Amino acid sequence: MDENTLPPQDHAHAHIKGWGSDLPRERRPAVPMERQPPRLDVQPAPPVQQPVEVEVLHSTERPGITPLFGSPLPPRGLSGVIRRSAFRHSENDLRHWLMLLAADRVDMVEGLAGDLLRGHVPRIYAEMGGRAELRHNPAGAVRKAIGLAAVVGLACWWWSRRARR
Repeated sequence: MDENTLPPQDHAHAHIKGWGSDLPRERRPAVPMERQPPRLDVQPAPPVQQPVEVEVLHSTERPGITPLFGSPLPPRGLSGVIRRSAFRHSENDLRHWLMLLAADRVDMVEGLAGDLLRGHVPRIYAEMGGRAELRHNPAGAVRKAIGLAAVVGLACWWWSRRARR
């Protein structure tokens, strides 16, 4: 269609980019150039099940393990016991998530204990980004140092007072 064959009310809006895209198909300006995308009548084959070589915890809402998953570390130690019991609850249950959070904290402590048993002393200050905080947020680093000194001072005072009794 050219502009001369359009009705007068349509001709007034022809300068607007995208004009006419919601008109009926036979009145759309771009109809000769429009193409429908080809339909995908063939469904792709489902992915092949990834081999399960370690224990993989999965939701109670699923009948089994998904075909593809990450390569997790198998649950171990006390944190593994907590994780296994967390996966007995639905993902809709708050206990599930709180137990997983607790298992993460326990796993961190287990990792620190394992490092100490192997003779590796963790550099906690460096691993928590202490140098970067000193460089980029010195006021926050000073506040944290003062807070830590206050907590350590109170603990020492309480310990010495308790020892005098």
